[in-house]
Amino acid sequence: MDPSEFDDYVAMIHGTRARFAGRLDVRLGIESDFYPGVELWLRELHARAPLSHVLGSVHYQVSDYRKLFYTGDVFSYQELYYEHLALSAESGLFDTLAHPDLIKNESPADWDFERMRTIIARALDRIAATGVAMELNTSGVQKALPEMNPSPAQLAMMCEREIPVVLGADAHVPERVGDGYLTAMRKLQAAGYSEISYFIDRQRQSLAIDDAIASWIGGE
Repeated sequence: MDPSEFDDYVAMIHGTRARFAGRLDVRLGIESDFYPGVELWLRELHARAPLSHVLGSVHYQVSDYRKLFYTGDVFSYQELYYEHLALSAESGLFDTLAHPDLIKNESPADWDFERMRTIIARALDRIAATGVAMELNTSGVQKALPEMNPSPAQLAMMCEREIPVVLGADAHVPERVGDGYLTAMRKLQAAGYSEISYFIDRQRQSLAIDDAIASWIGGE
């Protein structure tokens, strides 16, 4: 979404909320790109409307980001991604960090989780200290390295640090809303989680995964 479309987006959400009143709880949220230097602009953007949930993303593939930070060294680019992920949490701008190992799709052949483990651990320590949540994004199964974002190994490290997790499908089309959530919840349990989180008016709420799974299965 171009920033010039923001007001149209807000109006669309308000119209949809009115249309489904009493049947569906429709709330306004946003996913914003982060890199050092955009903090003031994002703060002003987020203040333009009352948002219920704000996600922060580091999109390594965006042309502006790539021009600023890619030097041709894939490993350094992977390391910088996690530095910027930690900075995004420390900025205080976001409730949740979206698809937080997306960089593995930059060059799947060059992705080595064990090589990155210490770097990831340092970033997660910093993120945990902020209280910001992280997303388990089910759309990763459709990417170059076909697994959810983040991987089970990173999820386990997040659980060790008690970092809250929010589910997301990165739907882009209505048919993918909630796609893969049952599998995702079971992956969270396998990593050691017993709760999932969600946000209402930028306040984090928690729900037992067992209850969420029962509700999901019961609604099928």
